[in-house]
Amino acid sequence: MEVIGILLSLFLLMFFAYRGFSVILFAPVFALLAASLSGLSLMPAYTELFMAKAVTYVKSFFPVFMLGAVFGKVMEDTGLAKGIAHAIIKGLGKERAILAVVLSASVLTYGGVSLFVVVFAVYPFAAALFREADIPKRLLPGTIALGAFTATMDSFPGTPQIQNLIPTNFFGTNGYAAPICGLLGGIAIYAIGMWYMEGRRKAAAAAGEGYGAHTLNEPEVKSNEGSLPSWHIAMLPLLTVLVVNFIMTRFSWDPNMLQPFLAMKLPLTAAAVKNVVSIWALIIALVCGILLAIALGFSRLPQGGLAKALNAGAIGSLLAIMNTASEVGYGNVIASLSGFKAISGALLGIKVGGSPLVSEAVSVTTLAGITGSASGGMSIALDLMAKDWLAWANQIGMSPEILHRVASMASGGMDTLPHNGAVITLLAVCGLTHRDSYRDIFAITCIKTAMVFAVIIFHSITGIL
Repeated sequence: MEVIGILLSLFLLMFFAYRGFSVILFAPVFALLAASLSGLSLMPAYTELFMAKAVTYVKSFFPVFMLGAVFGKVMEDTGLAKGIAHAIIKGLGKERAILAVVLSASVLTYGGVSLFVVVFAVYPFAAALFREADIPKRLLPGTIALGAFTATMDSFPGTPQIQNLIPTNFFGTNGYAAPICGLLGGIAIYAIGMWYMEGRRKAAAAAGEGYGAHTLNEPEVKSNEGSLPSWHIAMLPLLTVLVVNFIMTRFSWDPNMLQPFLAMKLPLTAAAVKNVVSIWALIIALVCGILLAIALGFSRLPQGGLAKALNAGAIGSLLAIMNTASEVGYGNVIASLSGFKAISGALLGIKVGGSPLVSEAVSVTTLAGITGSASGGMSIALDLMAKDWLAWANQIGMSPEILHRVASMASGGMDTLPHNGAVITLLAVCGLTHRDSYRDIFAITCIKTAMVFAVIIFHSITGIL
């Protein structure tokens, strides 16, 4: 009965999220449903289980969410993000339209711009280019997803996206963990994804299908192209984030920095300095990027535009982190139920290849799919089972770096199911529906999920990180 209650709550959470209901409201509802079916008292389950873990997650990652959102909003409102997207798309031209869109989205994502901001920055120029090249617009969401939701989100080493940062808190690694596996996996995703999208384009052309008669949210970009900043200037904040993050990650942080705070008997969330170095490094990098973006783009902001951009970014980050924190709180309640022992035992019992990697990949991508969130699903999985996977890895002499990379890549696997917030936003911005374009997004999702297991096989054979 307890296992049935857990599965029922998972199904209801996924169903309500797909129907557009906020997980901030319904994650605790369905967590408490599972708790009540397991015989736990509701109010302690809410205040001591759900809220305790949700608050801990906010404490750990809110600065990254907030600064990332502010950086993206400043890049958007100053036109710097659009300047980069326009330069790449115009430079490659309509003959390489799909590649141009993928590259522009990838550059912005790898530079630290939020996935949601990337969609808004790239779409106007991408749609105009697809229209000029007479490529069906229905292929555009899949193309943007390939650029923004794949390799530069969680595969490539050093990406400042949250999906690459969360594992550092659990494994004591940094954002550059398992760099060769990440690079090879990311390149393979691009290669197979481009092959797929180009095949779809050629099939549509052979059938005589063009851009289509679209009227919803069609862009008009020609009137303001001349006002966009030079891409040379616009790239500087992105490069600053990458360089400062790299330097600060490798900075010799004093391992005793936490001792004075331990003496204060504060409830520290970090076990050691190494567990928070990546977070500190990214905070510093994003602050530097924000300041430089403001300096370079201030003249392009209208009066009061700076306050508007900063406020919008800060407020927008609240929704993002509270969504994820609610999912993490939900996972904490589920993990505390006796019925979950059977589920976790089954997941930990996956011993393909004699290592924890397959167990980790299946667990993370499954929970990411259920929650419709890469960061939420991964946080739940790592919070519940990271210690077991790490202990298993230590027993067989496996580096925690590969645990980091597999978790990160797996989180961006099945997370892009139809109820995923980024997918819904992408389709809305493009003026298309799930029926129009989700097939291609799902194909990219399958490619990315499969590549996680390809990376596991590669590492198992070669031992290369």
